[in-house]
Amino acid sequence: MVEERTPAIRSVRRIDLSGFWLILKHTIPTTYETLLAFGLSIPLGIMLAGLMIYSKLAYQALYPNIVFFQLIPKIALAPLFIVWLGIGASSRVTFSIFISFFPILVATATGLQSVETTMLRLCRSLRMSQWQILIRVRFPTSFPFIFSGMKVAVTLAIIGIVVGEFIASQQGLGYLILFASSRQQTDLALACIAVLCVVGIALYGCVSAFEKLLMRWYDTR
Repeated sequence: MVEERTPAIRSVRRIDLSGFWLILKHTIPTTYETLLAFGLSIPLGIMLAGLMIYSKLAYQALYPNIVFFQLIPKIALAPLFIVWLGIGASSRVTFSIFISFFPILVATATGLQSVETTMLRLCRSLRMSQWQILIRVRFPTSFPFIFSGMKVAVTLAIIGIVVGEFIASQQGLGYLILFASSRQQTDLALACIAVLCVVGIALYGCVSAFEKLLMRWYDTR
């Protein structure tokens, strides 16, 4: 009986190992593109927020249009990015940036405007320039707001990449979920979803850890 079960156990282990390496193979491009999109959305959101805070013309020109496009269902816009940029990582990353920079933009703008009026008057009395006020007062004060936006943005970045992989891709966890579902391999699809959750939690934890380190470093100065 033991000898009869041994080949079966070996075959199951081979299947499990093959599934593990398959998921790992598709996890790498999804994670890389998520990090790329999230990394690019951070400076984009912060710079646009700073521009709109210091320029009423930029605020009136940009903010209503940004809000309008954010109100459109994202899944409806995803195919347009594929048409414009083609089937590839560029379309997925661009779409992910499009949906993930908005929380950073709103949070940063709120943080930059949260400085007390008395503090701004004190800075002006010391003849500090607008750039010095931004770097030394407004920006440090807005750190908690920026990181709150980043925590939301990192989850949206994953969603954007996976949606792009659903529509047009030959790699990534989104593609593997569709492939497994078409072959009724529920276990493989659920395993991919679990890996996506792990990746999302890990990235969220990295943002939280970096926030604590930065705030600790800033408090010691």
